Amino acid sequence: MRSLILAALLALGLVPAASKADTHYTPVATQYLAVLGDKTATSGTGAESWGIWTVDPGPRGVRLSSFDALLAAGGKAPAGWSMDPQDWWLEEHGLIMESPTFPVPPGRYVVTGGREIQAVLTVEAADASGAQAWSLDSGATIYDVTHLRCRAARYTPLDAGQSCSAKSVNPGFFPMEIGTAMPVVDGCRQLDYQVLIIVGMVTDD
Repeated sequence: MRSLILAALLALGLVPAASKADTHYTPVATQYLAVLGDKTATSGTGAESWGIWTVDPGPRGVRLSSFDALLAAGGKAPAGWSMDPQDWWLEEHGLIMESPTFPVPPGRYVVTGGREIQAVLTVEAADASGAQAWSLDSGATIYDVTHLRCRAARYTPLDAGQSCSAKSVNPGFFPMEIGTAMPVVDGCRQLDYQVLIIVGMVTDD
């Protein structure tokens, strides 16, 4: 991930303020959202399938070349998190990273992709069916607030009992260029998540 770069941009005032939240939000230590959905959408449902990293998972990741050592340690990474070998995450540098926390707590998040637009993302509480609605203000789309250099893919077995191993990933694929699709892994079902950066929480209107 890019927390150090983002911190520098924030310090220099190069990340623009949210139009409706610039005087009403509390800055937070950089967090990340793993988001599924139509990148052109400004609102919708399905936020119950989104995850959140409250700590940058990139520096806490494990290189693919260390996968055997990770398994030998029972899936316990040096940073203290545990990998499920049948439900694992990969980022744009080829690091196996910890899973985000599901679901995203309801709230109003100030999000950015570190580009031109910053917006308020509202995540509603789950309804009776467990579904969570979401919306972005100021006409922003998911793409507008996606950090394009950050990538996150989740891999699980295609079928019960089938092998879905990070051992099958070619380390030479990384680091990735913007716009490159995350690698397909034999035996795995793959979900590619868009990554949004959280820089604050709205505290009032």
